[in-house]
Amino acid sequence: MVKKKINTVAFNSQDFSAIFDHISIGVRDIKISLGFYKACLGTLGLKIVMDKGFAVAFGNGIGRQWLWVSEPINKSLEVKPNNGAHFALIADSRKTVNSFYKEAIAHGGFDAGPPGLRQEYMPTYYGAFVFDPDGNKIEAVCRKNEKE
Repeated sequence: MVKKKINTVAFNSQDFSAIFDHISIGVRDIKISLGFYKACLGTLGLKIVMDKGFAVAFGNGIGRQWLWVSEPINKSLEVKPNNGAHFALIADSRKTVNSFYKEAIAHGGFDAGPPGLRQEYMPTYYGAFVFDPDGNKIEAVCRKNEKE
C-alpha cells in the first residue's frame, strides 16, 4: 500500500471559510431530536433559522451555512446513521467544545470521544465527538491555541 503525502499547508490551515451551503442530518423524530440539537448547537452559537415542522435549520444568523435536522421525506424508508460519516462543527474555544460535549450528553447524546487534544491531526486540534439520539456522529472542534 502506498501512503499518500498529506498537504500540510491545507491540513494545518486556520482559514475556516465555508465550502458548504447546507448539510442535512436525518432523524426519526424531529421533536425528540430538537432537544438534543438546540442544546449542543446552542453552545456553538447556532440557533434555529428556519422551521418547516418536519425539518429545522440551524445557523449563526449571519450567512446561509445551515445545518438541517430533518425527518425523512420518504416516510417508508428507515432513518439510519451513516457508519463512517460525521459532521464537524467549528467551536470558538476549547471551553466551547467542552460545553458542546456536556450538553450533548445531558440531552440524549452518547459519547463517541470525549473532549481533548488530537495532536495526530494537528498540534492544536481540540475536539469532542458524540452520537445524537439516532446514532449520527457529530463533532465540535477548535483548532486555536489554548490561549486564543
